[in-house]
Amino acid sequence: MIEPDDDAEEVTGPPEHLAGLAGMDLVRRTLEEARGAARSQGKEVGRGRRSPGARRNAERDGRRRWSGPGPDGRDPQAFGTVANELAKSRGWTPKVAEGTVFAQWPTVVGEQIAEHAEPTALRDGVLSVVAESTAWATQLRMVQAQLLAKIAAAVGDGVVTALKITGPVAPSWRKGKLHISGRGPRDTYG
Repeated sequence: MIEPDDDAEEVTGPPEHLAGLAGMDLVRRTLEEARGAARSQGKEVGRGRRSPGARRNAERDGRRRWSGPGPDGRDPQAFGTVANELAKSRGWTPKVAEGTVFAQWPTVVGEQIAEHAEPTALRDGVLSVVAESTAWATQLRMVQAQLLAKIAAAVGDGVVTALKITGPVAPSWRKGKLHISGRGPRDTYG
């Protein structure tokens, strides 16, 4: 058994200037004094391992830091996530949304409508759609509000604000490059 020296003082409580504090107040005050002493010695004082200052120092030192078990910005990311972030940062989001309307037309409006109509142009929020027959063009005009809702759900509001639905182009009676203007085929009885 080790016997205590008679010269050594026994410390059984906090220092005299902290004697009036108890609990967490005592702990906080002691920690503040320890940090103050470290600063006076020229040491950098942080808030433990999770200190932003400590993280910045490691990056400045050029040392490699491991990401650990949690998610981190340096972990591999899904291509779609990275592409969306790139589009947002470059201001390409409206163009990507417009391209989605054309690229995923069958998914956006449904297979049945996509078989009989296709988008041709998107200018200033107006999507031009050409139907394979006048009957399909009429049907699409009747469900125009539902089509706009489906498109808005797929690519976002404001990308397509209106639809311009047309039927097939009628055949031209003009034949050949040498055409004489006039009444056409009815002009034979003079």
